[in-house]
Amino acid sequence: MDGFEGQLIALAPRLRRHARGLTSDAAQADDLVQDTLERALRYRWRFRLRPGAWWGDGADGLLPWLLTLMHRLRLNAVRRKDLVVAMETLPEVSAPATDPGLRRDLLQALTALPEAQRAVLLLVSLEQFTYAEAAQVLNVPVGTVMSRLARAREHMRILLDGTGRPQPATQATDPATTLQRVK
Repeated sequence: MDGFEGQLIALAPRLRRHARGLTSDAAQADDLVQDTLERALRYRWRFRLRPGAWWGDGADGLLPWLLTLMHRLRLNAVRRKDLVVAMETLPEVSAPATDPGLRRDLLQALTALPEAQRAVLLLVSLEQFTYAEAAQVLNVPVGTVMSRLARAREHMRILLDGTGRPQPATQATDPATTLQRVK
């Protein structure tokens, strides 16, 4: 299998990793990857007809297109179900064996994030997309990506901090360190 099909096969592990981060369930992730690859094969002509698009040609450019398909399929599934399923078991994601408790905490914190924040965090942190590329994949403005990412990072920090709630801001007593409005 050369060409388009070969590129899809080569990108399948990355799609599966990303789908597991989105769904937090191995079976749902596999279904999402299968639906994404099926749709990519069905609509391969759309990728080839867009040579001037931001994702370009080849395997490097195919991944953003596939992730766009995956996110749209995921949104459609969430809208159809419109229910939250509690995670019974942790997904099998490879992680450093040094601290299995940290892995569990990270997965639980990631699962606790709202869907939109989790998607942005995975695209920027895990897939290492730029803000513009993540905005293109999610079909939102770049500013929305930046604000969702900031909220996701803050939410993760709070969840991993152990307190489960935001820390109160410290009051600055030195007048030189306080902000003043200048008009």
